[in-house]
Amino acid sequence: MVNTVAARAALSAELIKVRTVRSTAWALALTFILSVGLGVLFCLALRQGFDRMDQRARVNFDPVAAGFYSLTLGQIPLVVFGVLCVGTEYTSGTIRASLAAVPRRGVFYGAKVLAATTSALAFSLVTVLVTFFTAQAALGPHGTALGEPGVPRAVVLACVYLTLLCAFAIGVATMLRSTALSLGIMIPLLFLDSQGLGNIPKVRTVAQFLPDQVGQVMMQAVRPDHSFVSYRPFGPWTALGILVLWAAAACAGGYLLLRRRDA
Repeated sequence: MVNTVAARAALSAELIKVRTVRSTAWALALTFILSVGLGVLFCLALRQGFDRMDQRARVNFDPVAAGFYSLTLGQIPLVVFGVLCVGTEYTSGTIRASLAAVPRRGVFYGAKVLAATTSALAFSLVTVLVTFFTAQAALGPHGTALGEPGVPRAVVLACVYLTLLCAFAIGVATMLRSTALSLGIMIPLLFLDSQGLGNIPKVRTVAQFLPDQVGQVMMQAVRPDHSFVSYRPFGPWTALGILVLWAAAACAGGYLLLRRRDA
């Protein structure tokens, strides 16, 4: 049985680490700046070019997805935050002191995941809401309101997406025990390869299940028709289930390897 006092102490210690590490502020601030700033710029460009869209594009236009497109870049610093929550301890060697202070590795790992994901969730709520309102303001008459059908779901799932992505990054970093290697895999997976593979018909069958691809479905308020490259044969709730499996598998793998390997 897990000692609740020890678990609370471990969680408190991990929250202190999150607050006091300098990279936390930089990573989260950069996530906010990229998400909000690029969201406004992208939506301003869409607003100016909206009249030049063909009828099919207008019918399938999703102002929420357009506003959240900037999250595909803003998520990168958040992934860095998740990786650094684990990777810096291995790089600096402080993982030995941490495990000496909390010898039960399940308690230690659970506290680290919980501290990082709760921080990511709180920050994602602010970032997503500010991004949504500023982006819709930039779209002007082509924007939408928070109370419109499908919009609350997309906003909530955008917050969940960023949080689960952070958990996924923590699991990967724990398995690899290297900041550089983790980022070398995560960033291309979420930004380069996945974006490219998702648009190639012959490999889309597999690529559409990658984390960032299902994240795009989660953040849609309007489902595009079959002719659009952004169409996926599953809806936002199925996409959420797929992302939960990614995050759970990564975190479970991190825990199993943490238990079996020396620090």
